[in-house]
Amino acid sequence: MKAAEIRESVIYVMKKLLAVFGFAVLMACIPVSGYAQYLRNSYFMEGSSARMSLNPALVPSRGYINLPVVGAFGLEVGSNSLGAQDVMDIIDDGGSFCSNDKFMGMLKDENTLGLDFNTDVFSVGYHTPKAFVSFGVAVKAQVDAIVPKSMFQYVYDLENDLFTGFREYNIRNERLNVNTYTELSFGYARQVGERLTIGGKAKMLLGYANIDLNVKKLDIEAYVLENKVDNVYPYSIIETDAQMALSGKGIELEYDANGCVDDVKMGEFGIGGYGAAVDFGLEFKVTDHMSLYASVVDLGFISWSKSASEVFTSTNAVHKYENPEADILDFETFALKGGVKKARKTSLAATVTAGGEYGFFNDRLSLGLLSVTSFGEYEKYSELMAIATFRPKSLFNVSASYSVLQGTDTFGLALKLGPLMVGTDYMFLSDNTKHVNAYFGLSIPLARK
Repeated sequence: MKAAEIRESVIYVMKKLLAVFGFAVLMACIPVSGYAQYLRNSYFMEGSSARMSLNPALVPSRGYINLPVVGAFGLEVGSNSLGAQDVMDIIDDGGSFCSNDKFMGMLKDENTLGLDFNTDVFSVGYHTPKAFVSFGVAVKAQVDAIVPKSMFQYVYDLENDLFTGFREYNIRNERLNVNTYTELSFGYARQVGERLTIGGKAKMLLGYANIDLNVKKLDIEAYVLENKVDNVYPYSIIETDAQMALSGKGIELEYDANGCVDDVKMGEFGIGGYGAAVDFGLEFKVTDHMSLYASVVDLGFISWSKSASEVFTSTNAVHKYENPEADILDFETFALKGGVKKARKTSLAATVTAGGEYGFFNDRLSLGLLSVTSFGEYEKYSELMAIATFRPKSLFNVSASYSVLQGTDTFGLALKLGPLMVGTDYMFLSDNTKHVNAYFGLSIPLARK
């Protein structure tokens, strides 16, 4: 497959993902979705390079070259209320996803949704006489959103033609944050003494685009005539208090007749900001068969230039919205205008891990506990994992896990077979599964230590 064809395929997938929020065209030229999408099940796999993304001190037993795009590809989706099938319905059916009572019954007052995507453009790691050195280029994207139930109710009523004369909706705290960037990294890890291994990774970040939408208030007075004749359609009187910050080269805005933002699209691809991040990690061997681990990754920021950033506002703006559509997030609804050039700084979603394992049968089998805390834009996600890892050879590792995440439990499974690495931390067990992920990696093994 040619590079252009790969790019177009990724673009198509990302359009579909962003359709969840009504932003199908927002990132039309970049791959996206948060959470830090790393395969937790690889943490105790000594033959895996994937685990270095969670702890730079966990060097693999062999060097590696990750193949472009397919070398490391991860996607994660999670929600505090909606099941995986509901998310798929949103993607496939547009506004009709919330036309049934079952869907509405699952919603909380505030519904969060996070997506995370990453892929290696290229990466390599190898052993030197005293250390392990790695270099990498990766494309990453995260999406965090909060959609209150009152907004879903508005869409539900509109979709089901339940307006009769007059209805009122008071929507608060609707949020969306999208962050996309390329990461250039240099990693270094080495053993200090007999039992301690430390590692770090320095990252340069090239920001593509960032959007931060904060709808503080959306008051809707909806009117629908019972007899729709003579081209008389529903309309709404809307009062908004909202702000949207956009950063990125090539962002194209469309405006309605009132000068309000009507749509956001990506034009020519470009870099709109620069930043930096670091990873730190350690491994300490308490005994020959027992080890402790700790790390923090993606601790960093991106500074967006003034020339590539605009801030739009609507403060107690009142407007008439004729013939409204069933969109959860519709720019036209928010009456955003008055774009002001303003430099901005955004933070990455950092992840903190801590854990330990005990090895059996000459460390061919290990049992471990892993605590993972991810700091999304709007919510902190914490989980505790119990992981059993079987690793008779560096070319063959397999792990199985049980995890408790935000009050729910799930199972995971990962397999490394030669150059192939596949796995999931959160299996798709039923339509109500609220958190799923998948990882695929293909690499060329290099020399041992």
